[in-house]
Amino acid sequence: MSLIIRDMNSGDCEALVRIYNSIVEERVATFNTGAINIDAVSNWPSLGSIIVADFAGETVGFVRSFAYRERECYEGVTQFSIYIAMHARGKGIGDHLLYRFIDEMEAAGKWKVLSRVFPENTASIGLLEKHGFRQVGLYKNHAKLDGEWRDVVIVEKLLGEADDVAGE
Repeated sequence: MSLIIRDMNSGDCEALVRIYNSIVEERVATFNTGAINIDAVSNWPSLGSIIVADFAGETVGFVRSFAYRERECYEGVTQFSIYIAMHARGKGIGDHLLYRFIDEMEAAGKWKVLSRVFPENTASIGLLEKHGFRQVGLYKNHAKLDGEWRDVVIVEKLLGEADDVAGE
């Protein structure tokens, strides 16, 4: 497998737009319904970390972190989203992205990473559980997607000292 996991660079914007907009069209991983553009993606690095996956010479996935809350007491908590192009799923790319992402967040001093996942997105839930995420709850009717109320599963993973203390 010719897989490269690396930090995003400015040349990745077009590929990330393509991946994200295809995910929006699928309606399985985000409440967003509108397409994004290169200007939006080019701003992402100012909001958090973006790690991309290149497979067979093509950028096919990414994981993106962003602030959980603005308050200083939450500076060690980050939210994230992970997206893999449909044709590249099932090849372990999400695994490699999450390994790198978790290591990077821990090295940056984060003590918790969290996300929200549609309950029927069992592939994502399985991937997250494999990487030590635990389900901590369910937000009922979290938002509407195409006029229908949707639930989301809340997942978290403790890192570093927070994980050490939790294991005692």
